[in-house]
Amino acid sequence: MPPVYTSPMPDMRLWPTGRLLSTAARLVENAWNAKLGDIGLTHAGVIALDVLEAKGPMTQSMLAQVVRVQAQTIGRTLMRLESYAYIDRQRSQSDRRSQVVSITDAGTSAREQARGLERSVLESAAVDSDKLRSELQVIVRALTAPDEEARWLLPEVQPQISVSQPANVERVEDVADHQAGSAAGRSR
Repeated sequence: MPPVYTSPMPDMRLWPTGRLLSTAARLVENAWNAKLGDIGLTHAGVIALDVLEAKGPMTQSMLAQVVRVQAQTIGRTLMRLESYAYIDRQRSQSDRRSQVVSITDAGTSAREQARGLERSVLESAAVDSDKLRSELQVIVRALTAPDEEARWLLPEVQPQISVSQPANVERVEDVADHQAGSAAGRSR
């Protein structure tokens, strides 16, 4: 028979930093998700809305790539967002197999509400949330490979695409190559 543990949780002052970070992240995300549910959002939905707001319309497969999830996972998230009219999906004019996703006015409003809810999660903690965010960003940047940082930490390096993107564009890098080639062709 396995032992039964009746003592309290070990002293958190002895926990490794990674355990503190992962536990805090899980607790914050759970509390935030509970609040987000009231407006029909999840953490994954907020991330999708953030990307669409920052980068503009893009194919569903490109959105999945940018947020680093499988196409099926983003599909479920988008179905929920669409049911609340937070996003709009339209068939790509250049590749009828693809759907181009864009954020709606309702999605922009929900995204703003979500930011307020995020701030409210840490109100009960005696912590400077702006300073905490800044310190966490330092950690993420320090531990992220330079090519990864360029892909997902810096929104300005990601190009916007239009609903009429070329059919052969599936990856963010392909969009940049295509746009560079189009610009070169226009400047001749």
